[in-house]
Amino acid sequence: MNQSISINDVLSHFGITENTISKIHRRELDEQGYTIFHDVIDSTWLNLLRKKFEELIDREGEQAGIEANQMEGVRRLADLTNKGEIFDALYTHPLVLGAAYHVIKRPFKIVSLNGHDPMYKQGQQILHSDFGGERDGITFHQINSLWMLDDLCEENGATRVIPGSHRWLNMPRDQLQDLLAPHPDEVFITAPAGSMAVFNGQIWHGSTKNRNGNLRRVYHGAFCAREHKQQTDQRTHLRPETKARIDLHAQYILDVL
Repeated sequence: MNQSISINDVLSHFGITENTISKIHRRELDEQGYTIFHDVIDSTWLNLLRKKFEELIDREGEQAGIEANQMEGVRRLADLTNKGEIFDALYTHPLVLGAAYHVIKRPFKIVSLNGHDPMYKQGQQILHSDFGGERDGITFHQINSLWMLDDLCEENGATRVIPGSHRWLNMPRDQLQDLLAPHPDEVFITAPAGSMAVFNGQIWHGSTKNRNGNLRRVYHGAFCAREHKQQTDQRTHLRPETKARIDLHAQYILDVL
């Protein structure tokens, strides 16, 4: 069955062409290593995604995020592909799939679909890269997407990135003594609620401290080349109701065929 579905079939099924993401977005992904799409989540879907975030946090309690990882001071969710139809569009949206294929340039699959909300005075991460393998500055292996449920600004813990670092051969730990310190070239991914950012998984980045205590909820949808491992193994976690709900093209993205 797996042989009958190809990445080209998947892209065609979801209506993705070379023009699905604009030249500007393609150039920003190539040169900066990140780009921001505005007004991707309409108001109805946004309210439902916010409601679902809070419902899952309340329902799962101390177990929230356990399928991937938990972070002190951060409200985390994980394995969202299996937690409701509302999440299906997050990993099959043409913009995110188009961006993933533009960066990775070969068959890919989902790595994970998680939720993240740093609490007041929490959430600072070291500068890091999501892909820890060998790099040549040309071949790229992973992307991450940030689906913004709230306005992201410097005061509530926006992610910082170092533009162009996706092409660097070194990791942050190879060059920096203090991975928590401000970097002279850093910029912040800031945008209104309803926006979606995509960044190359090899870019140097990290969430920052929530200094004003405002909500900073995002869903993270990461994708990688199919030869790499998933953070949340979908074949292990796949629920029967999920497989019954989604078509073969979505199953290809989850790598559960």
